[in-house]
Amino acid sequence: MEQVVGIGGVFFKARDPKALAAWYREHLGVPVEPGQTYGTFSSAAAEELTAWSTFPADTPYFGPGPSPFMVNYRVRDLDAMLAQLRAAGVPVDDRVEDYGFGRFGWATDPEGNRFELWEPRTPGQA
Repeated sequence: MEQVVGIGGVFFKARDPKALAAWYREHLGVPVEPGQTYGTFSSAAAEELTAWSTFPADTPYFGPGPSPFMVNYRVRDLDAMLAQLRAAGVPVDDRVEDYGFGRFGWATDPEGNRFELWEPRTPGQA
């Protein structure tokens, strides 16, 4: 039986797809060419995981906005990314959560979509 081995893409509605794609390119480094609405990620590191989960319809985890989804982005340095977003005027949650498998922070894009940032633990990291 064939099985899903990872997330192939994330797709969501936007009032201005090109402007929002440009925002993600500028503030998060998402690989989208100027003027385009899509980009691709590639990784040779087999140990990198992509999580997929369902949540109850009334979960507060996605924030107070109406969005039916939330994207988790892996980052190398969570603190630096959160500081960069704050400096750009992006709404960033004050809290950061720390677990054995990594650290998490949250922010919101210009259209009210809350997103999660994840700095995974590296092997041997306490």
